[in-house]
Amino acid sequence: MSPDEYCQDKAARSGSSFYYSFVFLPRPRRSAITALYAFCREVDDVVDESTDAGLARTRLAWWRQELARLYAGAPQHPVTRALQPHLQRYSIDRGRLEEIVDGMEMDLEQDRYLDFEGLRLYCHRVAGVVGTLSAGIFADGDQGCRDYAESLGLALQLTNIIRDVGDDARRGRIYLPIDDLRRFGVGAHEILAARSSEAFVELMRFQSQRARSHYRAAFDALPPAAVRAQRPGLIMAAVYATLLDEIEDDGFQVLRHRVALPPSRKLWIAWRTWLRRGPPKIRGT
Repeated sequence: MSPDEYCQDKAARSGSSFYYSFVFLPRPRRSAITALYAFCREVDDVVDESTDAGLARTRLAWWRQELARLYAGAPQHPVTRALQPHLQRYSIDRGRLEEIVDGMEMDLEQDRYLDFEGLRLYCHRVAGVVGTLSAGIFADGDQGCRDYAESLGLALQLTNIIRDVGDDARRGRIYLPIDDLRRFGVGAHEILAARSSEAFVELMRFQSQRARSHYRAAFDALPPAAVRAQRPGLIMAAVYATLLDEIEDDGFQVLRHRVALPPSRKLWIAWRTWLRRGPPKIRGT
């Protein structure tokens, strides 16, 4: 299996919505974004699949060393070997890749966030940076594209957090800011025990509105001339915004089950968004 095939297999097997935003890209850009996505999956899996924090730190340290080898021209892993030809062409900066590893390491250091500003830093590292790198692969972009990509990454990660509240709680994690829990009168112990309530639903409605505000900020920042080139990111936005709508329509029952869209619907949303001349509509706008 070649490095590119390894990354393609990694992306396809993940079942992620990201995969559906790649399929319409020309081959060089599709290869680059697939390699970047595979790198993110690899370092994310280090944390998600390890029950030993010490071992996870050791493995993340290996990835930091692998990034040094990558930029020295001697990568060892299939993912970094697939990424290597694209570094200069798409301005894939080592510092940004290291920030992604920093974000994964945050999951080993804390399982609560006091306020939204603390959570924002985490979202920037695991999603905003990825969005910025992705936007650079899709097309050469100006500051407006970078602002769009950062806001979109934040919106997507906030949607992930909403969707995964129950799964994260079963692992002892709560990404919803403690300040927000206090504001709505929801105890962390209630979330860990999967006890829903009217207060919890109002808390989640607030989180949903916050996510939608970042989708809107992203679309407002995107220069009209860049819409066509940035359609892969807009596909992601459309898929995740639809997921957010489904979660809301389900009454925010995220403590009990994980809402997901079937592959056929994701592909339909991707195709419909690819044909649009502008950003997708977001509920409430």
